[in-house]
Amino acid sequence: MKKFNEKVAVITGGNSGIGYATAKKLKEKGDKVIITGRRKEAIEKAALELGVVGMIADQSNLKDISNLASVVHKQFGKIDMLLINAGITKVAPIESTSEDMFDEIMDINFKGAFFTLSMFIPFLNDGASVVFLSSTSATISPPNASVYAASKAALNAVMKIAAVELAPRKIRVNAVSPGPVATEIMDKLGLDENIESQMINSIPLLRFGKPYEVASLITYLLSDEALFITGSEFLIDGGQSI
Repeated sequence: MKKFNEKVAVITGGNSGIGYATAKKLKEKGDKVIITGRRKEAIEKAALELGVVGMIADQSNLKDISNLASVVHKQFGKIDMLLINAGITKVAPIESTSEDMFDEIMDINFKGAFFTLSMFIPFLNDGASVVFLSSTSATISPPNASVYAASKAALNAVMKIAAVELAPRKIRVNAVSPGPVATEIMDKLGLDENIESQMINSIPLLRFGKPYEVASLITYLLSDEALFITGSEFLIDGGQSI
């Protein structure tokens, strides 16, 4: 049963990185947190560590998204906070980007995120808060990241329109755009020391961000302290996009 004043939060891609850090902060605040992900073992491990509910769902699969929304609503009622965080990062020059790579990035980062919002809207409480995890790549146009950057730019456009459409229900929709953050995704990119050094030198604060720093901003936007903020994109990148 939902406790008095306990809010229900859903975080897609919550088994690592920024999603995990946000789940930890919300759990510490006393909220009921549901994290989702594609990998069964990773979700179960993270849910156990955090003391939250874990559910398996692939954001690139619309049937998974629909089922997730229905199951969450059936078990926990209306949702107060939604962080659409699941995504992948893959890079390649435009001339060597395959159709398969294009579709994979867009299916998860854009199409999946779009329909996650769409399918959860009926189950959002009036006054709920939604945050999309975007990226500074949509702003700084990094070489070899054309499809990834495009997926995040598209997400930012949807965020603004969703903020207008959902305003009559007092539902706020915002986006948080991190720069380079030390997460599992960064590790998977396999950056060599030279590229990593170049990236750090492109950041005025001369370091990568930390997941908890981004999670702090997301937690604020999801909270009632940000009731007059909607339709906004927040860069958190150590000054990289200046």
